[in-house]
Amino acid sequence: MPGFVVKAERDQLVKDRMAAFGEKVTAISQEADLVCIHVKKEAVHDLLKAMRDELGFAFLTTCCGMHFPGEAQEFGMVYHLHNMRAGHRIRIKCRTTANDLEYPTVTDLWPTANWMEREAWDFFGIKFKGHPNLKRILNMEDFPAFPMRKDYPLEDPTRQDKDDRYFGR
Repeated sequence: MPGFVVKAERDQLVKDRMAAFGEKVTAISQEADLVCIHVKKEAVHDLLKAMRDELGFAFLTTCCGMHFPGEAQEFGMVYHLHNMRAGHRIRIKCRTTANDLEYPTVTDLWPTANWMEREAWDFFGIKFKGHPNLKRILNMEDFPAFPMRKDYPLEDPTRQDKDDRYFGR
């Protein structure tokens, strides 16, 4: 099974390279078919740069926010990278607290991160230091909330035009 050997070699290369980051990499796990690297926020940009420059993960597939209310580090970012030549994918996760919602931008590594980071700002309230144009992408600039946070109400409590009898309540 040549694909299995290549995958095993990739996993070992990634693990060997991550050893250079020491304690800044908090975990390396296997989630379904993806290797998932958990990294501290202060090292995420350097780690992503190393993945791109040294291991060939030149394509940023996804950059999105996360919200886990009630946990100590309730916010986070997920980056999915793809090495198209080898056909490998990898996931990088990074968590932070609600009081420290600023990440370094990766638009200097992947210009396509521009809109993805704007989306994370618009929907989760995560800021990106050094972003060239961090403004809301779908919501109005003066919108007072971040609708993808799990504490955002699903329904508008001020609506007067709705009859709850029709909604099973």
